[in-house]
Amino acid sequence: MSAEAASPGAPIRRRARPRIDLRRLGRVALRGSTSRDRLPDAIGHVAEAHRAHHPDADLSILHRAYVLAESSHRGQMRKSGEPYITHPLAVTLILAQLGAETTTLTASLLHDTVEDTEVTLDQVQEEFGDEVRYLVDGVTKLEKVDYGAAAEPETFRKMLVATGDDVRVMSIKLADRLHNMRTLGVMRPEKQARIAKVTQDVLIPLAERLGVQALKTELEDLVFAILHPEEYERTRALIAAAQGDGSTTGRQDPLTAISENVTTVLREAGIPAEVLIRPRHFVSVYRVGAKRGELRGTDFGRLLVLVGEDADCYAVLGELHTCFTPVISEFKDFVAAPKFNLYQSLHTAVVGPDGAVAEILIRTHRMHKVAEAGVIALGNPYASDGAPGSQGSEPADGERADPTRPGWLSRLLEWQQSAPDPDTFWTTLRADLAQDREITVFRTDGGTLGLPAGASCVDAAYAQYGDAAHHCIGARVNGRLATLGTVLHDGDTVQPLLAEDAASGPSPDWLDHARTPAARIAISGWLDTHPEDTRAPHGARPERTGAGQPTGHARTAAFAEPAGAVPTVTDRPDASVRIAGCCTPAPPDAVTGFVVHGGAVTVHRQACSAVTRMRSAGRTPVGVSWGEATDCRVTLVAESFGRPRLLADLTEAIATAGAAIVSATVEPPSEQRVRHTYTLELPDAAGLPALMRAMREVPGVYDVSRAHRPAAV
Repeated sequence: MSAEAASPGAPIRRRARPRIDLRRLGRVALRGSTSRDRLPDAIGHVAEAHRAHHPDADLSILHRAYVLAESSHRGQMRKSGEPYITHPLAVTLILAQLGAETTTLTASLLHDTVEDTEVTLDQVQEEFGDEVRYLVDGVTKLEKVDYGAAAEPETFRKMLVATGDDVRVMSIKLADRLHNMRTLGVMRPEKQARIAKVTQDVLIPLAERLGVQALKTELEDLVFAILHPEEYERTRALIAAAQGDGSTTGRQDPLTAISENVTTVLREAGIPAEVLIRPRHFVSVYRVGAKRGELRGTDFGRLLVLVGEDADCYAVLGELHTCFTPVISEFKDFVAAPKFNLYQSLHTAVVGPDGAVAEILIRTHRMHKVAEAGVIALGNPYASDGAPGSQGSEPADGERADPTRPGWLSRLLEWQQSAPDPDTFWTTLRADLAQDREITVFRTDGGTLGLPAGASCVDAAYAQYGDAAHHCIGARVNGRLATLGTVLHDGDTVQPLLAEDAASGPSPDWLDHARTPAARIAISGWLDTHPEDTRAPHGARPERTGAGQPTGHARTAAFAEPAGAVPTVTDRPDASVRIAGCCTPAPPDAVTGFVVHGGAVTVHRQACSAVTRMRSAGRTPVGVSWGEATDCRVTLVAESFGRPRLLADLTEAIATAGAAIVSATVEPPSEQRVRHTYTLELPDAAGLPALMRAMREVPGVYDVSRAHRPAAV
């Protein structure tokens, strides 16, 4: 069935180009003509469908495969009462209609022979070559495990491994499941529901990921009918009513009217294009109804504009947005930025003359083929010359990796190896497949990382460094420091920062930010093996300063009274002096003062924001200058990423620089960031820059600054 057919068996009221209707063609293929034997006529339909996509294909191999399959399955019957050969024929016809190459069709005809008959893999290899043997073996391994509740995780783990080596294995499996779903009515209701649920949770998302929309949408409708029969019947009635309105009232369908207007506009603009009406399938209609409430006449389908070249897509878009009123919020460009499943198209919506809104898809004929068939349209990934159906050779080292393997599948294959048990694998697989959008972020070395939408710096760290990301303390995103929980967006440049201390590790709150299975499994594994390190987040564990005071839970910085070098008030020699806590000036800072209550003078750095506010308020500054003493007291704030022993390393750096700690506080960590506030006594104010540099060099510290706090005007 095509990607958006409303009802496989129902008449379509709109004129359109013939489309992929797999269910109808399957019935025709299996029925055959009255003058010829039914099964040979069926393989004739397969050959005809194959030649439509590959005119130069060698059909002799298909005939030989059919003869072997038919003779091997002779006498076997399906539960529906049909000869068993009808199943591999139907599966092969589905794939042929989607444009699968000859090798895939050959393997599809034979996919049950090794499992259910006396045919061996060696016989398959001798007759049809290594590639066919490999595909048959891959599909056979998936059939050996029953779809019981306990067996499902391992079944799909095997399927994913086989798919990673060659995506054609999954193509055959999806077509196999589609035909089985079509004939599911002969099974008990509870078994129908169980198989439909697995199809919904795993196989439909996999079909979406592989871009095989023609299979995905029919599977969705079949699952919809089994799991939600009442909603299915209501949706079917709505579609039937919409199809009958035009014939009973004589009014023109709104989509037809807009389609004719679009055709006229493009013809007058000189843009060769084919304008079709694409009826929505059942689930699509149901979703639109749930979103909008009341369905409009244009909600039962969309317009499809097919053109020859990529540039023509944008030319069509320009004409439509010029001659019609566009709905800007509906515009999406998947031509310049294809989806992760190879899908390319321009999406827009326009308002027709009578106010009806029509959604429009604009794509080339090549894009349309890939949109319908996904990876199936790519042909044989191992073909040496790129010709459809040509045989490739096995790598010399015996290792295979499909060169067309999507990035998401590579990541899935990696994390499934780390899943500790089948339940974790199954739960994680369903969650991973539920993520329907990907982003691409750049590494600082020029490489890229593919991540699911909503991924954070935690996910990027594990994607780039694996288990070494346990020591990550933060990241830079687009050159700016960021917490590990920062959500990444398409096109960001990310640089995870790793601690030099190999003893550091993740904290439980990392799981709140991890979206990828690889990151979640790795973090959970580390936490399970280091339970003693998960009692408190890094940086929040109480540590003691040189003064012996616990500081791990202090929430505000303490500012000490001034000591050491004190400015002299040149205008008021007898006034007492206070060092402003908002900027903690120290020699050789340029300073100024303001008289406060009681006649005291508070001294600020001239660059302090409080000085600007007090001048604006009309306060008159008084002249101050530094005395002869060289020692000073200053308050510094160190911003850092949390890690073990951070406080100890900072206090050691301060002591090494010759400064004495008067007081120190550490605020509880927030999103892996920790703020330390130190009031320090320095023997010479000239040593302050060197002290701040030494503190910045402590691993995990990303900034050290003079203390600032709001000052009263």
